[in-house]
Amino acid sequence: MLSRIAESLFWIGRYIERGDGTARILDVHLQLLLEDPWVEEDEACRALLGVMGSATPDPAPLTRGDVLRLLATDTTQPASIAYALSAARENARRAREIVSTELYECLNTTTAQMARISATRRPAAYFAWVRERTALAVGIIESAASRDEVWRFFTLGRSIERADMTARLLATHALTGHNGPSWTTILRSCGGYEAYLRTYRGMPSPETAAEFLTVDRLFPRSILFAVLRAESCLRQLEPRTERAGISDQALRVLGQIRSELEFRSPAEILEQLGAHMDSVQAATSAASEAIRRRYFPTNDLPVWVGEY
Repeated sequence: MLSRIAESLFWIGRYIERGDGTARILDVHLQLLLEDPWVEEDEACRALLGVMGSATPDPAPLTRGDVLRLLATDTTQPASIAYALSAARENARRAREIVSTELYECLNTTTAQMARISATRRPAAYFAWVRERTALAVGIIESAASRDEVWRFFTLGRSIERADMTARLLATHALTGHNGPSWTTILRSCGGYEAYLRTYRGMPSPETAAEFLTVDRLFPRSILFAVLRAESCLRQLEPRTERAGISDQALRVLGQIRSELEFRSPAEILEQLGAHMDSVQAATSAASEAIRRRYFPTNDLPVWVGEY
């Protein structure tokens, strides 16, 4: 597979997951501002923008409207939903010879309708629409794509982005503390509330909810599940041949953060939730950069090794 095709597939997966994850985080944030009138709106908005990696525009007080513009509808902001879904469609266009017609039409329709939907629907309805459209795009790949390199690069991108977005969602809770959204609200935003109840058979507590979202091996939105799937995709893309250790830098980084999560108790993770989530975000960023250098070396200069 050409490196430019593999890179487009990787970023289609990441951008689709980023749009979905950002919609879920914004939904939780707006619920917090609506449910708790004592929350300082400017402080909460700045904290959210910091977690999402979006620059604060100016020292003037921020409102929920500013956050919606920067993280939902602004096509020039890399952290926004509109930018992510538009970028997914653009990458699908670049890899048109590999991307199925059904997936391309899904992404094309989504970007064509996005401006109208965001302008005419309430924020919660817009976020629900984004989740439905991203789920449709993922469903097309999961149900109709052969488990070859196309699926592996797409799933690798999705998995790395999902681990990052779940870490960002938990980081928003760490920043707001007891004044933030409840664990029930966070589990609902991940679509995991009912799965949590079937697993623990009780109302969410901080320890069990943090455990479920970080190290549960069966819940697909947990950080550990996403990291394990990313590792599996990397091993299938290039089976190991070395006798000792791991030479793949992306595998090494993901393995280190997986071990860090697996061998810590939920109480320890919860006690320093913000620091652990920062570590997860740093690991996903480092893994993404290592994957880029290994599989998408577009910036490498040609090196002449002899005379012809």
